[in-house]
Order: sequence, then structure tokens, then C-alpha cells
Amino acid sequence: MKNIAITLGAAIAGMLLNGLLITYSSYFVAPPAGADLTTEAGLQAAMHLMEPKHFLMPFLAHALGTFLSAVLVSRFATERPFSRAMLLGFLFLAGGISMVRMLPSPMWFNITDLGLAYLPMAYLGYLVGRKS
Repeated sequence: MKNIAITLGAAIAGMLLNGLLITYSSYFVAPPAGADLTTEAGLQAAMHLMEPKHFLMPFLAHALGTFLSAVLVSRFATERPFSRAMLLGFLFLAGGISMVRMLPSPMWFNITDLGLAYLPMAYLGYLVGRKS
């Protein structure tokens, strides 16, 4: 039960970090003029106005959320920390795939995001977490 709770807690922590970074991303990279990025419809309408810099924060949110969850589960789980870290990587990857299907992002971003932000970050988080 303890390991299940740790895994759930790590997933929630990663999702919270992801959400916070997405929510406050406009403080780091200003949205395109006149774009409302707070709703799915607004994102879809503004996608053609987006420049590469506008995709930095979503990528970081996805990568750091996955990384944090993997570090936490690797650090505190007493059974199968690698499997748990990668499970969380796949969980976040599933969320990323669903976002790719919902929002029409450029293909270069989809490939970069799905290829680098989830499973590699889960593995890196595992390596960092087990050495702590």
C-alpha cells in the first residue's frame, strides 16, 4: 500500500507542476497578440500565430512534470522503483498523446514533445532519484 500511495503522490506532484508551468507560462513567454490561450478553443484559434518560442513552456511543463514524478517515486518507493518511474513516464506520455490528438500542434513539436518529454525524462528522473 505504501508504494502505491507513493506512486500516486508522485503522479499528482508531477501533474501539479505541469499544470502550474502551463498556467503561468505567459509570464515567461508572452502569447501572440490577441490570443487567448486559457481555453482549448482559444488555443486552437491561435495555433497558427504561435512561434517556436511559444512551445518552450509546454515542452518544459511536460518534461519537468514527468521528471519530478519519476524522481519522487524512485527516491521513495521501496519496490520496483524503475518500473514505477517508467509507469509514470507512460502515464504522462498517454496524456501527451491525448493532447496531440486534441490540439493541432506543429508536427515538429509533436515529435519533439512525445519523443523527449516523457520516457527519457522518466528514465533520467529514475537515475537522479535513485542516487539521492
